[in-house]
Amino acid sequence: ERDTDPFHGLPELRLTGLGESYARELLLTAVVTPLGEGVHDRIVAEAGGNPLALLEYPRSVQPTLLAGGFELPDAADIPRRVEFSFQQRANALPQKSQILLLTAAAEPTGNVELLKRAAQTLDLGEEAVAAAENAGLITIDSHVRFCHPLARSAIYRSATAIDRRRTHHALAEATDPHADPDRRAWHAAQSIQDTDEEAAAGLVRSAGRARARGGVAAAAAFLEHAARLTPNPTVRATRALDAAHAKHDAGASKSGQELLAIAEAGPLDDLHKARLKLLRARTEFSLSQSSKVPAMLLDAAEELARFDPALARETYLHALDAAMAIASREPGYEVPDVAAAALAAPAPPDPIRPADLLLNGLVTTITQGYSTGAPELIHALDAFRGRGFDGEDTGQMGSRHWLWLACRTAMVVYDDEALHVLADRSVSLAREASAMTTLSRALDVQAVVTVLQGDIAHAAQLAGESAAIAIAIGTMPFQFGLEYVSAWSGDEAETRRNYTKSMQGNGSEFAAANYFTAVLQNAQGNYTAAHDAAIRSYQFDELVNTSLVLPELIEAAARTGDMERAKIASAELGEMATASGTNWAHGLAACARALTANGTSAEENYRDAIDRLGTSRAKPFLARAHLLYGEWLRREGRRQEARAILRTAHEMLSDIGASAFADRAASELRATGEHPRKRSAPSTDELTPQEQHISRLVATGATNREVGEQLFLSPRTIEAHLRNIFIKLGIKSRRQLKQVQLP
Repeated sequence: ERDTDPFHGLPELRLTGLGESYARELLLTAVVTPLGEGVHDRIVAEAGGNPLALLEYPRSVQPTLLAGGFELPDAADIPRRVEFSFQQRANALPQKSQILLLTAAAEPTGNVELLKRAAQTLDLGEEAVAAAENAGLITIDSHVRFCHPLARSAIYRSATAIDRRRTHHALAEATDPHADPDRRAWHAAQSIQDTDEEAAAGLVRSAGRARARGGVAAAAAFLEHAARLTPNPTVRATRALDAAHAKHDAGASKSGQELLAIAEAGPLDDLHKARLKLLRARTEFSLSQSSKVPAMLLDAAEELARFDPALARETYLHALDAAMAIASREPGYEVPDVAAAALAAPAPPDPIRPADLLLNGLVTTITQGYSTGAPELIHALDAFRGRGFDGEDTGQMGSRHWLWLACRTAMVVYDDEALHVLADRSVSLAREASAMTTLSRALDVQAVVTVLQGDIAHAAQLAGESAAIAIAIGTMPFQFGLEYVSAWSGDEAETRRNYTKSMQGNGSEFAAANYFTAVLQNAQGNYTAAHDAAIRSYQFDELVNTSLVLPELIEAAARTGDMERAKIASAELGEMATASGTNWAHGLAACARALTANGTSAEENYRDAIDRLGTSRAKPFLARAHLLYGEWLRREGRRQEARAILRTAHEMLSDIGASAFADRAASELRATGEHPRKRSAPSTDELTPQEQHISRLVATGATNREVGEQLFLSPRTIEAHLRNIFIKLGIKSRRQLKQVQLP
């Protein structure tokens, strides 16, 4: 053996499957959307620790199917070599063993007792089970497991339609109608070839139960099949419209287009025609963020006002949201125009819903001014935060849908506590419901919130997840989270790219890009450039944008000697702080007064700003208040006092990840005669295993596309991970990454 085996005697490393914890971690890197109940455990179990299996399966199915938990195992993108291999092995078995495998494939829960009862109905004996197990395709012990997650899909795809219906019928008969009525209704529906009202009605009831427990994707699946089974054309059109609405909420707007066509073919009454207009507008907004969306939504709202006042009010809120989100410049459909049109909305229902209060507050603020509208906005936020509110989801759209907009409203009134609570709740409820259209947007808003509260590294993760979900479900990604990360972390190249890109975008994107430019230029001490960018942003007069850009405008104007503008803007911020009443707002207003004052008055305001902001969650603004106060002390010749304040500012800004502001603080410290403490060498301890892997590949010179191909991720997702890696390591470029000691 020694003569024939050149490797004899060399150390061996035998590769085994991943342990369960590592398998779960790897699977989560491959999925960007929530997994349905039991789906996660099933994939991990069937992958058997095989990394390729864990990575391939999520790529082969639609995200909404993974989220629903009632998916058919019909993966459309199974690699041909894998599909052919499993089909060959199954086709070599006796017919009854093939039927047994098909039955197991059609029931995703892996319930052994359910499979046994269905097998009895199909007259499948122990020999059928034994042959399937001996072939290595399936294991039946405490659960039913296939040898590979894609084996289930390959076997189901290769079966005839007749055999599929037979197995679903047997599974329906084997399912307890009291313990699991929804699964029984699902299998019964799959067993029917033509239309059947009884089966369709059962699916509609199941959809109602799924929606009540927050299962948007499951409700969409039930309603879609119910529409196809419905014999009455009028009822079928209505159910198709309901299914299309559910598909949109679940993040499957494109797959809902066929359902919309069925609904449009009708016949539909006037109410449902108006609801169809609403859905077309919402879909257009998700897929393109077109400037014509506010007009489409106002048209739908006017129609709905005659038939469904509550839904009409929500549609007006959709129109206002869309106009603000894209800063519409369509004549007659700019934000003030849409707010004026919303004054015609029907009276709110009794009891009034949080979304109704939000509509009232936004309309009042836009049409009558901040001081008049702010109390109504605060009242709306209290309703969203109130005890007992759990994001109820009644009708087509519930208050859960509006949580992310409530978060943006909290920014308008500088309510950092509401911002923290509602951002977390928005993401949590969207995850639980698998409402991926809402989840993508909620994550983007949470990323913004996380930047404003001083955790830029975590914000990068949230923004990357938001973008990945949007790409997976085919909607327009919201990029504000990533852009906040770039500006506040001091990424000049990315902030410039975002600004250039905004020139081809809508008004909101342009206003935001100028805000980000103002933040970056202020951080770098380029106050003239910051002043110009802040003015361009401020001129758009969008509520959230105005609240955030005012501090940048005041600082830049004061530093460039434009004291008249600085004082006018400071007075405006002071009025907003009075209406808001939060310490965040009062702290910013005090800082603004300090920038436009001299002597004792300036110092008192700086100290007041630090005290106020110190009791808020707005850590970056607290750090910047220290920086401004330290700079003022140094210019007053009080170098020793300035050192202590600037040292605190430098440490806080460094910890937050606001590197450009930290560099400015370091420069000021040096001007006092003190050299800032050098940050310790970048540590890789905070990197996740996946981030370490990406770091090693990038350090070798691999491009985002090349890394993505190796890890089965998109280049955009790799870019999001890199942002997070740079922030955690305190570096700014790929070149610096090569110098980091990676494990």
